[in-house]
Amino acid sequence: MPAPTWPGIVALLGRAGELRRPWVRLIFMVILFIAYSGVTNMLNTAVAGVPVLALAVGLAGAGAALWMYRKAVVVTENRPATELKPAVAKSGLRNGALIGLLLFTVTIAIIAVFGGYRIVGWGSPAAAVTAIGVMACVAVTEEILFRGIVFRLVEEMAGSKAALAFSAILFGGLHLINPQATLVGALAIAIEAGLMLGAAYLVGRSLWLPIGLHFGWNLAEGGIFATTVSGSHAGDTGLFHSALSGPAVLTGGSFGPEGSIVAVLACAVPTLYFLRQARRRGNLRSRKVAVLTPTA
Repeated sequence: MPAPTWPGIVALLGRAGELRRPWVRLIFMVILFIAYSGVTNMLNTAVAGVPVLALAVGLAGAGAALWMYRKAVVVTENRPATELKPAVAKSGLRNGALIGLLLFTVTIAIIAVFGGYRIVGWGSPAAAVTAIGVMACVAVTEEILFRGIVFRLVEEMAGSKAALAFSAILFGGLHLINPQATLVGALAIAIEAGLMLGAAYLVGRSLWLPIGLHFGWNLAEGGIFATTVSGSHAGDTGLFHSALSGPAVLTGGSFGPEGSIVAVLACAVPTLYFLRQARRRGNLRSRKVAVLTPTA
């Protein structure tokens, strides 16, 4: 008997009507993108020492993830991926990246004022170029997984509040697998990033804004200010050479600035703003909303 293939599994589920169940689509797409994330992580690690190649591989990985998601939505939900409308891609990515860069810059500046961060010299422009590719791939893949799949499908089943809470907890919890992760850091990133990025999606029900925001924050954190990113070593070398010192509540300790109370408070401001805008636009859902169109 031949081994089952992904297209064959999708066709079988479709014929059985199982893909109309949100939890089936959730499991199917989560498995698909976790597997894809593992592949891109290996590729990014393999080319990390060659900046131009790392940039190209990272951007290609981001583009491939977007293509895969669009195709998966068409196949499993019988609709176009309206959350990735090309018309708002430029403005969403630009605005999100600027907000992310500014937000982390403010966060690290406050930490520096209290003596927790200092720049001790120039780092590596080549490392900053590498970070652009890596962070682009990470931002796109993680936002598709956590906001495009987990948040959106949980919201379809249980509403916006439940989706915000569940996706944020899952987002923070999965960062515990990073080498220097801490429970406090994972809790902090669930509150500051998980909630903020979910709220950013709700503003316009578009993935472009949270992708840009995620990218801008991570690039500033690792590629520019050279601090540890979410308990990984990804930000140890950036445009600057830096040092963190002081209590973990201020600096985030081994987890990096994302584990700091400063980051939690700084991210609370845009989170509340995004949620207010989402409410004003009527984008919060309190019950199951059908999003699929009938099949012939």
